Amino acid sequence: MTKELYIIRHGETELNRLGIVQGRGVNADLNDTGIAQAAAFFNKYNEVKFDKIYTSSLKRTHQTVKGFIDLGLPWEQLDGLDELAWGEWEGKPNTEEAREAFREVVRQWQLGNYDAKFEGGESPNDVGVRLSKAIEHIKKQENEKCVLVCMHGRAMRLILCILLNKPFSDMEEFPHSNTTLYRLQFDGEKFTLLDSNNTSHLEPLL
Repeated sequence: MTKELYIIRHGETELNRLGIVQGRGVNADLNDTGIAQAAAFFNKYNEVKFDKIYTSSLKRTHQTVKGFIDLGLPWEQLDGLDELAWGEWEGKPNTEEAREAFREVVRQWQLGNYDAKFEGGESPNDVGVRLSKAIEHIKKQENEKCVLVCMHGRAMRLILCILLNKPFSDMEEFPHSNTTLYRLQFDGEKFTLLDSNNTSHLEPLL
């Protein structure tokens, strides 16, 4: 069984623009830039023969792939693909205190402390459990040979570590911006990275 995954991050929201963390608990809409990014992705990839669309439960992912959904392609929401919950820091102003708190928790992750998290939030290990369930669900659908997955920045980094059998401490190796694309091939046993951090579809917006 072979399968190709197109994994993209959602388009820009106003909180993205302001540098404010959203996380799993903030269900923000795309802003005008995000809508344009989503349209640019659709314009470049709408002729790919996707068998299925998967998104998180958060509407910024639904809105990003709306063009494909409107084509009538099968679509399934998996809350396992939701963004990491940042707990007490979600939606808070982008202050130096907030930036320092995030730098510290990311440093803990890079040191291998995958249980580190903010009060009320999730750790990489927590998110890894639900991401792994989502991956297994997608892998089981043998008739879905080409799949579009729309999700979130930090969760994307974690799912790429899982798919490529890397430790979570390597998650910073996967840069991302809004609507960036990672493309992977599954040969029935392992995933191979075919394309990394591709934003060529955004060139018409520059």
